[in-house]
Amino acid sequence: MEEGSQPEKEKFLQQSDGSKRPQFTDFEGKTSFGMSVFNLSNAIMGSGILGLSYAMSNTGIILFLILLTCIASLSCYSIHLLLRSAGVVGIRAYEQLGFRAFGQPGKILAGIIITLHNIGAMSSYIFIVKYELPLVIQHLSRWYMNGNYLIIIVTVCIILPLALMKHLGYLGYTSGFSLSCMVFFLAAVSLWTVYTIPILAFAFVCHPEVLPIYTELSNPTKRRMQNIGNVSILGMFVMYFLTAIFGYLTFYDNTEAELLHTYSKVDLLDTLILCVRLAVLVAVTLTVPVVLFPIRRALLQLLFPGKPFHWLRHISIAVCLLFAVNLLVILVPNIRDIFGITGATTAPSLIFILPGLFYIRIIPTDEEPMNSRPKIQAACFATVGFLFMIMSLTFIILDWTNGDKRSLGGH
Repeated sequence: MEEGSQPEKEKFLQQSDGSKRPQFTDFEGKTSFGMSVFNLSNAIMGSGILGLSYAMSNTGIILFLILLTCIASLSCYSIHLLLRSAGVVGIRAYEQLGFRAFGQPGKILAGIIITLHNIGAMSSYIFIVKYELPLVIQHLSRWYMNGNYLIIIVTVCIILPLALMKHLGYLGYTSGFSLSCMVFFLAAVSLWTVYTIPILAFAFVCHPEVLPIYTELSNPTKRRMQNIGNVSILGMFVMYFLTAIFGYLTFYDNTEAELLHTYSKVDLLDTLILCVRLAVLVAVTLTVPVVLFPIRRALLQLLFPGKPFHWLRHISIAVCLLFAVNLLVILVPNIRDIFGITGATTAPSLIFILPGLFYIRIIPTDEEPMNSRPKIQAACFATVGFLFMIMSLTFIILDWTNGDKRSLGGH
């Protein structure tokens, strides 16, 4: 094999004595380009997709398209920063980039942000199961089962076995099937409905999954992984726009924050709507194990750094996480405010702030000085994230205040 054709992962994993560093991967990646696209697309696709029609009804088609394009493009650039930073130091996980950039505090901060973000996402998916699955069963069998019991059954029978897979690449088939269901539905539920930009930003968060997918990619190069990110984001861009415009053109100003609920007011037991509900349930259920992987990885990095793979830890963390999320969904009737806060803080952190700061800190100054164009762009990128966070939190607090006033007014 020629030196120029050697996979980049092999190059930057090479020690001075010719041995490989164990940090990035302990096995040869075998996941194909297509399966990697499925997994990353499934990580991008989240519970915010159904709120996009509501966002379009508030902004108009042109402004919505501009915002969607901007955030999709910035997400691609964010993936570039992550791959560039990881390529320099040979790191396989988002948290390890934090450690390389800022030491143990950076590692802990990245782990906490990933955990909070993905727990919120998992909870939103299981909330959909709780409230939509009883309606499907009621229509099919004409009998009612409590949603709290149903989420436990779905978790134990479907989500947990998938979450116990040893490698993320094994979920490529379920991710593909999940995306097929979402193509049929072209929507899912959104609890982040305060303002348009937070919805769009949250809808494109996939960055904690980029490096694990890169790890398991066959013939890995930064360009190949960047192409996977570009294809995945482009596919979700098309799906998001179609979802938003079809929902908006159907209901116009009557579009609600949760599009599926808007369709329910037309005919609750309509057969087509039933199929749509079923497709959503399949899609979000199969997405939960994919979201669980980065949470477990973050916890392993924080609690068991440097420990080899062990099935007991692997299974125990998955069971505990699913138990905690199910308990949260059962006991808390409405966690929209919690999701609003975490979505307004974790989304800009994962997309803008941390990738930009990692790039500035990790790329050597003798290779790219601070006044170089790439580092100035990275600094501006992180600054945009801080501004977005401040703006989103301000809007959410104002929304809470106005909501309290409306409540006092009798509405």
